[in-house]
Amino acid sequence: MKPINISAEREYQVLFTESWSEQVRPLVGARRFVILTQASLRDRVVDAFPEDSIIVTADGEEQKSLTSFTTLLEEFANRGLDRNSLIIGIGGGATTDLAGFLASTYMRGIDWVAVPTSIAGMVDAAIGGKTGVNLSSGKNLAGAFYSPIQVIIDLDWLSTLPSREVRAGLAESVKCGFISDLKILELFQDGHEKNLAEIVRRSVAVKADVVSKDFRESFQREILNYGHTLGHAVERDSRYQLRHGEAVSIGMVFAAELSHRVCGLSRDVLDLHYQILERLNLPCNYKRDSWENLLDLMRRDKKRRGNSIRFVSLTGIGKTDRVEMEAAELKDIYEATVGR
Repeated sequence: MKPINISAEREYQVLFTESWSEQVRPLVGARRFVILTQASLRDRVVDAFPEDSIIVTADGEEQKSLTSFTTLLEEFANRGLDRNSLIIGIGGGATTDLAGFLASTYMRGIDWVAVPTSIAGMVDAAIGGKTGVNLSSGKNLAGAFYSPIQVIIDLDWLSTLPSREVRAGLAESVKCGFISDLKILELFQDGHEKNLAEIVRRSVAVKADVVSKDFRESFQREILNYGHTLGHAVERDSRYQLRHGEAVSIGMVFAAELSHRVCGLSRDVLDLHYQILERLNLPCNYKRDSWENLLDLMRRDKKRRGNSIRFVSLTGIGKTDRVEMEAAELKDIYEATVGR
């Protein structure tokens, strides 16, 4: 597949390859580098690069803490990394988020490369330059916009993932279909297994186009948050027992129900959300009695507007809008639809 170009604060490419390590080596050259990877991937990375170049983090969201962040900065200094050094993040979205934020702050910014190993990482987290860590108050509340010098996608990494992880990651591709590319939804209806490579490529293209138009999320890039306002709150409320994509699935259903009631989204498009997400065995409902905590978490979200909560909404496939809602209205919609 041809590379996809992204124009942000720097120009870079998303490369599709059958050998991630062969693409990484020329970027390293003679400079100092570290590979940041999660524990479950360590053995595979050691097969390709020296063990002393690898720093192992926890799996999942646990690694995205301020404690982990400061410990790793100290480790970089102890290893003698300088302004010409390179950080390579190999892992899921949490790992690339952390690697990018470390790169943005160490010596006021050094190069980094993203090698996403999950669907969500490939189509979303590793692309676009959003980096960060979580605070006790919420997800991604500390971070920076800081693009990698390259994103390297090797679909062979997906063979390491359990089915649940693949399906959860595909929620981000479903999102790309509803906000921008009808063809992605058609590919899901035809069967995601046989169309996986094309779904990933088209999802990357959607995000690349949006990011190139609006790097710092002033307006256009907000469409990528479809399903994420409630989704992030659900993810946090579940104490990360739900995968990010599973929480986003619930968030998309809620956003679609809201769009149907408030913004004129057709019943057919609303029903299509349920059809595709249920076919992927992704959740469409969440605990009814969690509403007050979900509301509190959404009020802490970076995207809030005063006392109102802002949602990306749909008026049709590929036709997005924004709507700001009060708590009472949102509760009614939640309890009537998503809350069980």
